[in-house]
Amino acid sequence: MGRLLAIARTVLLLLVLGVVTVVLVRNWHAVGPYVAAVSPAALALGFLGALGSPVLSVFGWRALLADLGSPLHVAPAASVFLVGQLGKYLPGSLWSVVVQSELGSRLGVPRRRTGVAGLLAMVLALLTGIVLGLPAAPRLIGGHGNLAAAVAVGAIALAVVLWPPILNALVTRGLALLHRAPLKHPLTGRAIAAMAGWFVLSWASSSAMIYVLARSIGGPGVETADLAFVSGPGFILATAIGMLSVVLPAGVGVREGILVVLLGSLMPIAAATAVVVIARFLSVVADVLLAGASWLWARAHHLLPEDR
Repeated sequence: MGRLLAIARTVLLLLVLGVVTVVLVRNWHAVGPYVAAVSPAALALGFLGALGSPVLSVFGWRALLADLGSPLHVAPAASVFLVGQLGKYLPGSLWSVVVQSELGSRLGVPRRRTGVAGLLAMVLALLTGIVLGLPAAPRLIGGHGNLAAAVAVGAIALAVVLWPPILNALVTRGLALLHRAPLKHPLTGRAIAAMAGWFVLSWASSSAMIYVLARSIGGPGVETADLAFVSGPGFILATAIGMLSVVLPAGVGVREGILVVLLGSLMPIAAATAVVVIARFLSVVADVLLAGASWLWARAHHLLPEDR
């Protein structure tokens, strides 16, 4: 059954990529000029945002792992997390956790502990994403949203969901549903605050990438507040929904489709398409470069299974 599901995911991914490619080729005459119009400065700033997101996530995952009993120095923690992150591009939903568990074991971290940290990091990143992106839901269905109100609602909801008694109850229930043993001790408020802070900064970094690209392509005619709203809560909501679609690696196609709809309310659809295409390209390049650097560090320190 697992093999059939993996095959189905691969086929679905290829179909999505095929459809996206065909649509881009057929509409390149409209999209191409917007892609070419992106300034070098916007590309550089966008790439910094793409790089910053996974790097900041390392610190959130590291805080979580330390609270579970295995503190790691930044360098090995980054190596384990960033190499494992490439697993999100494979058909299936847990490859990242599998790779991280294997690499972590070379550092003396029990595989189960790394696995639990990986699962919790995925869930908590998704949870913070849903809460931060939820205020943009009305915009997705044609309504309107206010940036200040979105920030206030998101902050309040995030504080409620991440309140230690509530979060630990959710974690315990989730582990029980997965037939996993409960944590040896509840997550501390300090660890939850640190993790949430790093994940929020990670979301902000990737949102900044969307903003600078959309500002460069959309031009000065787009209202700053509207663009910030769509690039922030709107993008986060699109990414969170993409994360929920576990049948597609890294939410490929889902995030882009929703973001085109949101950006399309502010600029031509061709311009919105150019933004999401460039953003996805920058994100993939950033993930590969960071994983490559981490892989070299891991290889030099004999963390890779091939070194056995």
